[in-house]
Amino acid sequence: MDAKKSTGFKLSVATLAIMNVTAVVSLRGLPAEAVYGPSSAFYYLFAAIVFLIPTSLVAAELAAMFADKQGGVFRWVGEAYGARTGFLAIWLQWIESTIWYPTVLTFGAVSIAFIGLNQHADMILASNKIFTLVVVLAIYWLATFISLKGLGWVGKISKWGGMIGTIIPAGLLILLGIVYIASGGHNQMDMSQGFFPDLTKFDNLVLASSIFLFYAGMERMGIHVMDVNNPSKNYPKAIIIGSLVTVCIFVLGTFSLGFIIPAKDISLTQSLLIGFDNYFKYLHMSWASPIIAIALMFGVLAGVLTWVAGPSKGIFAVGKAGYLPPFFQKANKNGVQRNILLIQGGVVTLLALLFVVMPSVQSFYQILSQLTVLLYLIMYMLMFSAAIVLRYKMKDLARPFRLGKGNGLMWLLGCMGFCGALLAFILSFIPPSQISTGSNTVWFSVLVIGCIVVVGAPFLIYAARKPSWRNPQAQFEPFHWEQAAQTPANIAAANAAGTNAAAKPADGRK
Repeated sequence: MDAKKSTGFKLSVATLAIMNVTAVVSLRGLPAEAVYGPSSAFYYLFAAIVFLIPTSLVAAELAAMFADKQGGVFRWVGEAYGARTGFLAIWLQWIESTIWYPTVLTFGAVSIAFIGLNQHADMILASNKIFTLVVVLAIYWLATFISLKGLGWVGKISKWGGMIGTIIPAGLLILLGIVYIASGGHNQMDMSQGFFPDLTKFDNLVLASSIFLFYAGMERMGIHVMDVNNPSKNYPKAIIIGSLVTVCIFVLGTFSLGFIIPAKDISLTQSLLIGFDNYFKYLHMSWASPIIAIALMFGVLAGVLTWVAGPSKGIFAVGKAGYLPPFFQKANKNGVQRNILLIQGGVVTLLALLFVVMPSVQSFYQILSQLTVLLYLIMYMLMFSAAIVLRYKMKDLARPFRLGKGNGLMWLLGCMGFCGALLAFILSFIPPSQISTGSNTVWFSVLVIGCIVVVGAPFLIYAARKPSWRNPQAQFEPFHWEQAAQTPANIAAANAAGTNAAAKPADGRK
């Protein structure tokens, strides 16, 4: 493939940069960083340098290498380490998004609670576990049933939801902060902390480690690497521009919350809405509070509606290639992965019921967020290391988009991303000192047992796979190492044994 050859419509650098911003930016996590004051800017910049940019560029090379192949991260990791590890990678990507739903929907429930005009009453309702549980389950299952219909207008809702529920509120929050400070408003942020944090206080770093998940998802933007002219030059440019805009939105938005809410009063689930409420009261515009709450709620609903079916499509395609039992390969008349969505809904329901054992909505929100971070970071470590391995294992494969002429830049960005993800992974086990999470026993039990169960499950499924699992209509192409192993002698031996090498994928490491 000629990287410089223009075929059809191409994205401009500005358009791709904006797409990167909308794919990453979410306002629900700003309160988690606002407690750090000015040092939050350090964490945002640090995570962008060691994680956001490496993720974007490394994923772009991998996506360009296998642009005509199905599988995504399953293909990337599987080519490097074998199908078993590749299955682990895409399993983690799917299950991470499944665990993510209760946290984002908790934020949606809080937004609904703040539609009222009485902030005190709204805060009490937002803290009510029964209310939050009912809203989370109602919205999720509604989104699931709509997804099963395969409605084409879901994409349009996503676009409008991203603009109305994220981009406009982000700009408004930053503008309100500027107006507040410029007009003499009292700055509630403790400016004595400075830009550089006290890195000796490890128990304070767990919330900062969650910032890596703010930037998660950029690997999915790698599919657009070949949609720009001269990708070797313009794709990195779009990534840098998009990253700078993203960091600015996060830093300025976090500062805006810190200006109006003292660190000791910051709540992970409620402070974004409280911040808007306080700004509007300061400007004598309290009537605008319900409007912004509705906008944020719409953004959450649109995002969930779009993503309920999205991540499961990848594991659905991989499953049909022989990696999941036939039960998980069932689709409805609209071609939607019905059984996977129902199983996904069952997991979400079970996680939502953890409200019963967690001391508060906020602690539930935090512990699920941390488990999400841990699982996603494992997938990222596999991706970064696989990219380096493929430079040697598949050195002759065409790379329409390549990081550097030699291997030095790939080693630099791959190691930077891997080490950054590893650091965040380790720190994510430390209970945060700022947030009440109940007993440390519950905290460590949920995170450790959660990781063991989730990581162990795909290995058990892989070990139990059968040739009959492969769907005859699956269009998944074999890995390169599988094709190389299919010599005439091997094929004859497989046929003599009554098996099909393509039906039961080899591990690639045996």
